[in-house]
Amino acid sequence: MQISVIIPTLNEEKNIGQQIRRFLAFPRQDLLAEILVVDAGSQDNTVAIAEKAGAKVLSSPKRGRAAQMNHGARQAKAPILYFVHADVRPPSSCLEDIVQTLDEKSRLGCFAYYFDSKSPLLKINAWFTGFDWMANGGGDQTLFLRKSCFWKLGGFDEQLPIMEDFDFVWRAKKKKYALQLVKSRATVSARKYEKNSYLKVQIVNAITFMAFRWGYSPHKLAKWYRKMLM
Repeated sequence: MQISVIIPTLNEEKNIGQQIRRFLAFPRQDLLAEILVVDAGSQDNTVAIAEKAGAKVLSSPKRGRAAQMNHGARQAKAPILYFVHADVRPPSSCLEDIVQTLDEKSRLGCFAYYFDSKSPLLKINAWFTGFDWMANGGGDQTLFLRKSCFWKLGGFDEQLPIMEDFDFVWRAKKKKYALQLVKSRATVSARKYEKNSYLKVQIVNAITFMAFRWGYSPHKLAKWYRKMLM
């Protein structure tokens, strides 16, 4: 029961080195098979920093998180896949947490999270990530599952430029694969809220989420989302 950590990157030189070193310092290194950084053509020093820190760097044939994560999954040598964003800090117990969760015959799981902020409003947001409901399963919650299960579900939809993580979890749930939430919490950057405003981010997220559920073009949604939350 070993784990392949898969980190999609695009110009993440500020985060990737620290993220890799964090994983290499976690307890139960016997469970960590490899760290795969799947890069989509970074123009900064992401690749060099990742290689120096100890990761194996893969060049994705297509740009986009879904394509990058699928490419990493194809190259992964361990039976368990763990998808992590470069700027999300998993709990130090994550390797053991993952193996224990999947040993209990769960199909897939993720972590609740805190924000790296003292904002009371963001503490409320984080509280909701501890429950299994429609809006859970996003990439900040760092999804993990067996590789065999990942491919049975068809991997991430590479046609989606946005919401690929939610789409995957919703498809899994339709197949009766319950999402197991781990009590240990990751730490997520609050920079989106700090750069914009709490209310603006909440409104944009809600509109994006519901519009995607109602079948609105994900490509138009992605353009609108990036325009609104620069």
